[in-house]
Amino acid sequence: MARYTKEDVIRIVEEEDVEFIRLQFTDIFGMIKNVAITSSQLTKALNNQYTFDAAAIEGLSGSTRYDMCLHPDLDTFEIFPWRPQQGKVARFICDIYDEDGRPAGGDSRSVLRRVCEEAEEIGYHFRLKPECEFFLFQMDDRGLPTTITHEKASYFDVAPNDFAENVRRDIVLNLEEMGFEIESSHHEIGAAQHEIDFAPSDALTAADNLMTFKMATKSIARRHGLHATFMPKPKGDDYGSGMHLFMSLTGPDGKDVFGDPEVPGGLSAAACSFITGILRHMPGMTAILNPLVNSYKRFVPGYEAPVTITWSAKFRDSLIGIPNRRTENTLIELRSPDSTTNPYLAFALVLAAGLDGVKRGLRAEEPVDRSLAKMDRVELAELGLRQLPMSLGDAVEAMNEDAFIKKILGKQIAETYIKTKRREWNVYNAQVTQWELDQYLNKY
Repeated sequence: MARYTKEDVIRIVEEEDVEFIRLQFTDIFGMIKNVAITSSQLTKALNNQYTFDAAAIEGLSGSTRYDMCLHPDLDTFEIFPWRPQQGKVARFICDIYDEDGRPAGGDSRSVLRRVCEEAEEIGYHFRLKPECEFFLFQMDDRGLPTTITHEKASYFDVAPNDFAENVRRDIVLNLEEMGFEIESSHHEIGAAQHEIDFAPSDALTAADNLMTFKMATKSIARRHGLHATFMPKPKGDDYGSGMHLFMSLTGPDGKDVFGDPEVPGGLSAAACSFITGILRHMPGMTAILNPLVNSYKRFVPGYEAPVTITWSAKFRDSLIGIPNRRTENTLIELRSPDSTTNPYLAFALVLAAGLDGVKRGLRAEEPVDRSLAKMDRVELAELGLRQLPMSLGDAVEAMNEDAFIKKILGKQIAETYIKTKRREWNVYNAQVTQWELDQYLNKY
């Protein structure tokens, strides 16, 4: 059931003194974009009549027709509680349509909606919850971010060791005021590293919430004089930030698809096929799940991030694990993504890959029930274990070779993404780093 009608939104805007409304959307690289309108233009926006020039937005400018239309999703209407309360600011998350009334080929939100609808058509309802890690660093005198922190806190520490306890609390309270259900928040292993965990929801809501969460976290941290970064590996000698995904699947009867108490381990045949589907397509979707050059600095043995394309119900250093926590439905945990991903594309690919395994009845790959955390890549290779792509360049080429992944993304998104990320990788490879100068300039 819809939360709001057009009349509801108009009434709330008037009663709450909302002056500005942001029409938000996410580009294919996971960056929030928006057009801000005043309340006088609200009716035009609610009637899906607001057009914008998409020529300069990669992924949307794939044709000679650049005018696109923003269709606000009424159920995403929210007032930002951290903005001034006089002349308030609200937002809609929008879908992007072309002038012919069709979903735009570069609209990543429509990709996720399509995959979820296809899952529903065959009787499956997909839910997930992301657990997002991030760092809070100091800013310099010009208001620019640094990687400096004087904090020494670690896992689950509290104030006064945890300098940012009040920041996390402020973030959670603001999100709950917007209707989020937050399960928990805590200090992570790294100094100045934090985590906030959402309650499970349908995939589209989870993706919308994640984009809002990142924006809110950055905005609220800045009010406290700090910079929040979701960069996967901001410091080479510390832990990286990931985004673990906990997934469940229910059938037409609302019952758990992944669980089967009649078999050893409690995992159903469908769960094993779902896991195998993800493992088979993991190289091809890693460029989406881990989209930055920096993402691959996180995949280093010894820092808890997965390195191998393996699963286990006993050890949490595999790519996919089966949590012990008691929940209504059996959960599957995917541990490789980071929060710089476009969640609409990421969640669509994970669901599509898992269901591909279920549809094809893929047999379960053997679990690797041993700890891999202290093994280097050579030792892992000697065990015959497949490894995640070691660089963005490797990941992009694996994506280009996976026809299934490109089909799910659609021609326009896949081609633009591959072309842009190849260019990013080539630019990175041409850089001369400080490490190289320190190592070689004097010696050679």
